[in-house]
Amino acid sequence: ESATAFGCLVSDMWLGEFDYVSPEAFHSVFGKRYPAFSRRTQHDAQEFLICVLDDLHEAFKEVRAQLCQERQSSAAGSSTRSSSGTSIITHLFEGQLSYGIRCLTCKALSDRPESFTVLSLPIPSTRVCSLQDCLECFFQPDTLTRNNQIHCYWCGSNQDATVKASITKAPQIIIFHLKRFAWQDKHRRKLSTTVCYPFSDLDLSPYISTSCHNNTEYSLCAVVNHAGDMDYGHYTAFCKHSVTKHWYSFDDAQVTKIPDSAVQADTAYLLFY
Repeated sequence: ESATAFGCLVSDMWLGEFDYVSPEAFHSVFGKRYPAFSRRTQHDAQEFLICVLDDLHEAFKEVRAQLCQERQSSAAGSSTRSSSGTSIITHLFEGQLSYGIRCLTCKALSDRPESFTVLSLPIPSTRVCSLQDCLECFFQPDTLTRNNQIHCYWCGSNQDATVKASITKAPQIIIFHLKRFAWQDKHRRKLSTTVCYPFSDLDLSPYISTSCHNNTEYSLCAVVNHAGDMDYGHYTAFCKHSVTKHWYSFDDAQVTKIPDSAVQADTAYLLFY
């Protein structure tokens, strides 16, 4: 299965016996489970990442549930299967948002929770902006009117409302997707905006609910880059070694050590903190 193939890939990478490791075996197994990714055409890295995380979650969740069942059976002679929906993937990557929705007529406030593994951030500029600008844009209050009205339980009808998101559970590893592919003038195009992102001390406390007690400061550990346009492109990655703290560039068969200054790139598409 793809989880086993992924485990073999990671193991080969950390053994350090090769100059580079090809993910051919993992891609082959994963492509059988998700045929859309089996073709050698350009795909979206964010969509691929979400599928990989979902697939690993399902695999590890099943193992965990089976272990819980075996422990319960041996302890109490029971065959009850654990219904736990958690895994190492949810433990590391899953966060929780809460959308506070306030009716502008009766002022009633309701909350809508939503889990996430990747936060897709709008890019509010066409030339230069910061990751903080993208976060401000994502978390700024919005007004729902006309066709976007909410159905207010207390008013018993559709009403204008305001909605504001906040983080109620901050994941250990938070992934930001910069929405570079956007609609402009009825045409979908790639935004080449320079987005400046911090390497350390990223403070998310302005966007986190007071009920959340997680650590709110993050450091950058990886970047996925996309060079090219809508129809043709090339993905590369920058990753920080967890022991030496050195940065490395992964560009197909070329794996090279790079200076910290090279990690700030105009091609950044996914940021891992």
